[in-house]
Order: sequence, then structure tokens, then C-alpha cells
Amino acid sequence: MKELVINLHIHTRYSDGHASHSEIAQAAIKAGLDAIIITDHNVLVNGMEKYVRSDNGQVLLLVGEEIHDPGRSPQKNHMLVFGANHELAPLAPNPQKLVDSVRQHGGLSFLAHIIDLAAPAVNEPDISWVDWDIQGFTGIELWNGFSEFKSLIKSKLHAVFYAFFPNFIARGPSPAALEIWDKLLVNGQHAVAVGGSDAHALPASMGPLKRTLFPYEYHFRTINTHVLLPHDLNDNLGEDRRMIFQALAHGHAFIGYDLPAPTRGFSFSAKGFTQTAQMGDTIPAKNGVTFQVRLPQPAECRLIKNGLPVKIWKKRQSCTFITAEPGIYRVEVYTQYYNQRRGWIFSNPIYVI
Repeated sequence: MKELVINLHIHTRYSDGHASHSEIAQAAIKAGLDAIIITDHNVLVNGMEKYVRSDNGQVLLLVGEEIHDPGRSPQKNHMLVFGANHELAPLAPNPQKLVDSVRQHGGLSFLAHIIDLAAPAVNEPDISWVDWDIQGFTGIELWNGFSEFKSLIKSKLHAVFYAFFPNFIARGPSPAALEIWDKLLVNGQHAVAVGGSDAHALPASMGPLKRTLFPYEYHFRTINTHVLLPHDLNDNLGEDRRMIFQALAHGHAFIGYDLPAPTRGFSFSAKGFTQTAQMGDTIPAKNGVTFQVRLPQPAECRLIKNGLPVKIWKKRQSCTFITAEPGIYRVEVYTQYYNQRRGWIFSNPIYVI
């Protein structure tokens, strides 16, 4: 399998971002990304998808959309849409119709920043996802970098501190988001989890203090989604695009916080009596299943079954677990960074039946 590192929640000047597609692509190349997906608010910008190259490398630039109902106050229920190739923003007031239409057009739908709490100190409202009656969506944005920043702003002083020292921000997905995800999985929804930076490069000021929250290149070195493809990109835009979206649809992916240390190289697989499985796959429990986890470097690794830890390894790089019990198994990995325990890797599940 070929691993690609993707940042998939990004805004340009077409909505509330502060750079062009080309400028953002150059920042992605500098950060070492393989692909990016632009998701401007309620506008599908056509004609931008391409390979962008420079002396430092190349990145595949794809375009999706973040859709929400601008007539709703506060503006809940934001959805990331990939691969539909149609402007579906008019359906935003009815999330179920939106999900159904995305699917009919062959696209993917991810519920964005499902926990996005208010930050009254900077006049930011709660824009969490609230319509949990919908069915058929592809997955959820489990970890959103900008939402986590908002959750830490208890005062204007906090805002200033984290604006100037962003390496102290990320700790992991919200516990409430993890609880929602596990509940969806246990209830039979194969919800694929992705992580996004929600990059805007917002200019901010407070008196004489001025700062960009946060530069695109910085965001691209933090929370990314790593996808596993059957082979490397081959410079065929249509085929490469299709391959990436198929991997996301099947959950052949994990979330990596790449700032403390690169998460590239992580693997989580299962071997049964007659077959093997990777993240997103289903495997029979009959005759037992052996899980194998390999980390880029030693860390704390947790194997989660149906939302509860069944095994915890400390300072390990390779972990093995054998079971004959059906369940939904996923992996969480934690590491130390700036003298604090940080979420590092969150896998998509393997389904044992």
C-alpha cells in the first residue's frame, strides 16, 4: 500500500481564507504534503484541480466544498463534500437531502467539526453538528484544529498566548467527539473518521499585537489525514482523484498529528484464518484474529474495542493482540510533546464479525 498525507479542510479567498489556491499549494509543498482538498464555504470553485509543482516537489490540488445553511443562526451543521462535482449548497437547509444528493452524485459527505464550542471571549459561537437523525453520510471530521483552538480560549489573554505559541494547542480530538464516533460505530454506522486543520490563515490583531492565525504551512504540519492507496499517484488526475476518494470512502485512512513527530509509516492490520484486513475492512472472527500495530517510533498505544480500551502498551513501537471476539477495533496513540501528553495517531476501525 502507498501512504499519502492529505490536508482536507482548507479555505481560500473565495470564502474566508486569505490566500489563493496556488499560494496554498506552494505552502503544502513546503510542508511535505502529497495532496490537499480545498473546501471553501458554499462555493464549488471549478477549474482549479491540478498537480502543482515547484523545485521542492509537487502536490495534488483537489477541490471540494464546505456546505452550511447561511440563513441559520448560529450556523450549525457544516458538511465537507468531496467528489460530487455539483454545486449542492442550496440543499444545506435540509442535511438529509444534502447527504442523499451527495451520494447520488457519487460524492462523499463528512460532518465537519462535530464539536465546535463557543468562545465568548472572542465572540465565536458554537457551530457544532446537531442533526444526528440523518443517515447515509460517509463519516465525520473527528479532529478539527481550529475548533480545538477555540475550545482553549477562555479569555483574550488565552487567545493571545495560543496565537503566538500554537505548539501548545493540540491535545487530541474532543472526548465528546470520540464518544459520538464510538456510538455511531457501535450502532452500525460505518462512519469514517478524518482530521482537518480548518485552515484560513486569519489575520488577527489586539491593540498593537498582530498575528496570522495560523499560517497555512504551519497548519499543514499539524493535523492531517493519511490515506492508504493501492499504488502511488501516476500523474493521471482523474485516476488519482478517484483512488484518493475511494480510500476515504472505505476508511483506508488514519488521522496523524504530524508536528511532534511524523506519523507517516503507521500501520494497523488484522490477520485471520483466511484473509487479512486493513483499516476500514471487515474480517471474520472465526478461528481468531491477530491485530498488528506498528508505530513510527515508541509511544503509548491503545487498542479500543466498541469504545473501550482492551489493551494498552507503553513505550512500544510494535504491538500484537489476538482475539476471537467480534467487535469494532481501532487504535489511539499518544506521545509527549512540550511536556504534555498529546494525541498522535487515531486509526479508522477494523470490523471483526
